[in-house]
Amino acid sequence: MSGETLSLMSRRDVVRAAILVAALVAGALWVSFQLLQPAPPRRIVMASGFDGGLYHKYAQRYRALLAREGVTVEERMTSGSADNLALLLDSKSGVDVALMQGGVATPQQAESLVMVASLYYEPLWVFHRSGERWDRLSRLKGKRVAIGLPGSGTRAFIEPLLAASGVDAANATLVPLGTVDGLAALRAGEIDAAVMVGGAQTESILAALRDPTLDLVDFQHADAYQRRFPHVTRLTLPAGTIDLGRDLPPHDITLIGTRSMLVAREDLHPVLVNMLVDAARAVHAGQGYFEAPGEFPNASPVDLPVSVDADRHLRFGSRLLYRYLPFWVAAFVERMIVVVVPLLVVLVPVINFLPQFLRWRARSRIYRWYGELALLERDVATRSGELPIERWLTDLDRIRRAVEHIETPRAFASEAYTLREHIALVRRSVLERAGSATATPG
Repeated sequence: MSGETLSLMSRRDVVRAAILVAALVAGALWVSFQLLQPAPPRRIVMASGFDGGLYHKYAQRYRALLAREGVTVEERMTSGSADNLALLLDSKSGVDVALMQGGVATPQQAESLVMVASLYYEPLWVFHRSGERWDRLSRLKGKRVAIGLPGSGTRAFIEPLLAASGVDAANATLVPLGTVDGLAALRAGEIDAAVMVGGAQTESILAALRDPTLDLVDFQHADAYQRRFPHVTRLTLPAGTIDLGRDLPPHDITLIGTRSMLVAREDLHPVLVNMLVDAARAVHAGQGYFEAPGEFPNASPVDLPVSVDADRHLRFGSRLLYRYLPFWVAAFVERMIVVVVPLLVVLVPVINFLPQFLRWRARSRIYRWYGELALLERDVATRSGELPIERWLTDLDRIRRAVEHIETPRAFASEAYTLREHIALVRRSVLERAGSATATPG
């Protein structure tokens, strides 16, 4: 407080003002901490996929990128998207974020999760031995088909599509084999088809695309699947995309697929969401077999609600602090702003108003007795008949004692002194009236 403010305050006022300011500060801090998010953690757990798979490779890149910002990414390797979903839904698993494909979560499961970003297209590849043209999933009836391992995204994705196409365990042999083992079994003649969902950059899928003994199902009903399943997308693999010299594939192939997503629990810290979006830009912004440059990452919904923080970050970029300050410095400054602004909102008006309030309070203590004294003085001047001298003197003594006990700030010492002089003046008037009344013949 300024010297002027202190000069307006008695010792008791100082104590009361300190209590008031402390209460206001405590209230402002309470409001601040209600609004303040905890500091972002420096460690997260990411569920990926099997060793050698594309999810595993991408998780390694995310780990390296976030390590530059001081965040440790612990990778949890799994069998695929379905396992990753189960880990995200289990609050005790410790998994914060996962790579996952569309078409795995049910609407009820999706309520507690958010999509941070969609990353790239994941086609459904249905390989069979070359020799005849297959153009629909219904051709799998009566066949031996590898449909992915339990817990894999392939299994979760293909089962509803097979059911819609009239293929099930009653009319086909559905074999639980993953991508690598399924392709090996297909080449060995142990099965008739191998189903897998994954990015075109997956090594085993690229090898199968270059294998002259294998062909792909060219989906005639791609648009129908896209209409019936919101997470399904119609894709085209242009002729020559895999190998221009060998003309692979020899013609455009129509595929169906979904999109890979970065999925998190809905309570993942917004700062970490933004960091993951920036990392996704670095990893997935390039051109692919199906992706245009800059098409990914994006916030176009697949089958999970989109993170509000991620959508904002994708649209408008980093907040100002994060553009010019190191990540942890920006996070600290941002948190301090949340604390300091409410304090300033409270303290600045209080500090500006306090001198006026103290002047009013100090004067009110004195002017209260001025008012009573003025009434007494008027009564002394105008009373006729029998004069209540004793009551007047008693009232004056009471006012004098009260004024003597007022803790008067230095700035108002002269006004308190004037009040005491005024009391003495009224006392003289009372004594004069008493003397006049005694001198008057009775």
